[in-house]
Amino acid sequence: MVISRTPLRISFFGGGTDYPVWYEKRHGAVISTSINKYLYITCRYLPPFFKYKYRIRYTKQEYTNEIAKIIHPSVRECLKFIKITNGIEIQHNADLPANAGLGSSSSFTVGLLNSLYTLKGKNVSKKKLAQDAVYVEQKLIKENVGAQDQTIAAFGGFNRIEFGGKGLIKVQPLFIENGKLNLLQNHLMLFFTGFARNASDVAKAQINATSRKTNELEKMLQLVDEAEKIIKAKKTPVDDFGKLLNETWKLKRSLTSKISNGKIDDIYKTAIDAGAIGGKLLGAGGGGFMVFFVKPKDQKRVKEKLRKLLYVPFKFESGGSQIIYKMPNDI
Repeated sequence: MVISRTPLRISFFGGGTDYPVWYEKRHGAVISTSINKYLYITCRYLPPFFKYKYRIRYTKQEYTNEIAKIIHPSVRECLKFIKITNGIEIQHNADLPANAGLGSSSSFTVGLLNSLYTLKGKNVSKKKLAQDAVYVEQKLIKENVGAQDQTIAAFGGFNRIEFGGKGLIKVQPLFIENGKLNLLQNHLMLFFTGFARNASDVAKAQINATSRKTNELEKMLQLVDEAEKIIKAKKTPVDDFGKLLNETWKLKRSLTSKISNGKIDDIYKTAIDAGAIGGKLLGAGGGGFMVFFVKPKDQKRVKEKLRKLLYVPFKFESGGSQIIYKMPNDI
């Protein structure tokens, strides 16, 4: 039996430039971090006493004798990709809900690949884990996804990730002075808006609009450089990071009409009026989690004004996808 633990993520800047339609022709970059909210995948070879060969448990339960008949797309394609032939049982658990803007789908794929490789006795690098997850989601499942979520799930940490050409993904850890990193973390608040959406559907609209939104995406890319300077410079006020979040949100919501809506706009305005300096909706858009940059002295007021939403405390993490339990197979 193998259990993997894979972090969810918060993406701050550059989202949209990690889609192949953009970075295969231009340069892309994002700044994002993994957080201490995790997704767990348990895998084991199934004992040969059942009428089925594959048992998969997530929000649904599947029992089948053929990989091709597995409904869950990531499970189906990962099993084929890793060339699993033995009977297998897979179980999924998570700290936070799926389809909510925290990269859970890619964390699932990364965690599953990590568990399956380990189950087969193979040790793979974080880079291969990320690249394989990108390949599975983009080429095999044919999801409308970028490449940052798989990368941050595999590597973990607070990073600048570069994209360019057909296969270049470069992870650059942002070495931030501990005092400033803690200060930044203490200014961030995460809220669940209470409704989820299919990220692939929202992302499809953004992908289709890419050629018409070159100027906006170039500006979003410039904010990646500005944000990096802010968090690395000792004397630059951390509040400037929050102001940039406000700028990137304005640009992001202008990309397509599916990214925001009246309810999200009301939530954002309420937070700003209560003292938030900036913020953004996470993920492709349409719903899910929102992050706000708020001075500690104003956080009580923001929580009060957004009391109908679920507030989720979190911390940055740096481990990425890890195998946290491994028991030799004795079947």
